[in-house]
Amino acid sequence: MQTGWETRVGPGGLKGVQEAIVKVLAERAPAEVRSGELDRDGRALRWVEAGSGTGAPVVLIAGSGTSSLTWAPVLPELAEHGRVVAYDRAGLGASEPDRALGLTLEAQTGDLAALLRHLDAGPAILVGHSWGGQLAQLLAWQRPELVAGLVLVDPAHEEFRPPAIGAAEAVLIRLWLLRTVLVPTAGPGAGDALARAEAAVVAHPHQRRTVLSENRMTGLGVPELRRRRAAGRLPEVPVAVLSATEGLPRAMRARWTALQSRIAANAARGGHIVVNGAGHAVHADKPRAVITAVLEVSEHARNIRNA
Repeated sequence: MQTGWETRVGPGGLKGVQEAIVKVLAERAPAEVRSGELDRDGRALRWVEAGSGTGAPVVLIAGSGTSSLTWAPVLPELAEHGRVVAYDRAGLGASEPDRALGLTLEAQTGDLAALLRHLDAGPAILVGHSWGGQLAQLLAWQRPELVAGLVLVDPAHEEFRPPAIGAAEAVLIRLWLLRTVLVPTAGPGAGDALARAEAAVVAHPHQRRTVLSENRMTGLGVPELRRRRAAGRLPEVPVAVLSATEGLPRAMRARWTALQSRIAANAARGGHIVVNGAGHAVHADKPRAVITAVLEVSEHARNIRNA
């Protein structure tokens, strides 16, 4: 699927970005890294995946304004234990923007639900970072039959709103993630190709617009998130909530952690884990903590299914 705007992104278009992601992860993963694409009314929703198995697939949901690339520190090892999928939301990473509907909670949960149905592997373990953690909860409330477990990595919360970001800050965040998370994980040489692909995407207007639009959307979605949370518990599946400890003033961090603890406490099978020494990107700072939580939730979900 090749559109007029895609050809302006750079060599290979957004498919070239996806190929760069696959290449970098393939150098780290023990299993074959594969690319996937789903047609969503004429636009491509893309992902990468690795591993296999009969258990619930693990689906990784990146934080606001970021892409599947941010999961490079954990995806290779998780793939040793089963099927792992890291997808890009519309307008981010290798996925085309949704020019028809724009960014809405309904569009984002609809894309995630469509991806899970396309995988055709039964309910999945959803692993969501920051906004991805809220999106995972939204889908669990709306479509519980698609969810076997939740791992929420320093999840955002509708009652805790950090300051809105501008265009310059959005680009800096993407470049910071590339420098501190992706390139070191990729290993010598591989980072150069990935850096070129990511730099081309960051520079393209549709990516910058998506980052800003997604940030605004998360604010506009607060009433719906409050309504959903007040309406009832998450489904009775294993839930692990991981909290960071660094990167914010102590009082702000304590408030955010308390809200995250409440998510776990209000889940029928919830657990709260404070990851000492980790900043907001827990999967980059302390990948072992995230990997362990995913494997434990997956095992718990397997035991429930086989009971």
